[in-house]
Amino acid sequence: MATTKPGERKLQILQTLASMLEQPSSEKITTAALAQRLDVSEAALYRHFASKAQMFEGLIEFIESTVFSLINQISEQQENGLLQAQAIVAMLLGFAERNPGMTRVLIGDALVHENERLQQRMNQFVERVEMALRQSLRLAASQGHCSEAEAALRASMITSLVIGRWHRYAKTGFRHSPAEHAQAQIGMLLA
Repeated sequence: MATTKPGERKLQILQTLASMLEQPSSEKITTAALAQRLDVSEAALYRHFASKAQMFEGLIEFIESTVFSLINQISEQQENGLLQAQAIVAMLLGFAERNPGMTRVLIGDALVHENERLQQRMNQFVERVEMALRQSLRLAASQGHCSEAEAALRASMITSLVIGRWHRYAKTGFRHSPAEHAQAQIGMLLA
């Protein structure tokens, strides 16, 4: 029997949970089903995570660290506020498309029967995304592309569009790309 390095099993559990979330059915994922998929006992899962909520927290931490490090890179590399906002939206939609299981976490589908604090954490995540878009659009306002008052309104509309595209992607069984026609729509919101 091959031994796993510290942290490898934990990562394997999170990857398996994410892959199970990629199944379009909205059935609740149980620790028993997760253990069966990994060919381990439920007790083995609990050696790495104190609860299923802690497993979902691991997925949320991955989402947060990935998305916000990419937003920071975009903000540092792109000086034009409008182009920053467009790049952030493209990244958010691309992240969802590359990580369908995570999309169900982003929209809260996977968290429906879980601890309420997980959904609250995802709500905070969306607020932080909107804040990042608002900062980009404030920069755009300072560059003469829109008014300061419009920056917050546009950030809110764009955030709603992104959330709607994530929902559509998940609710169609991951058949409709979240990025389809997005650049044109974002262009309309930024015009």
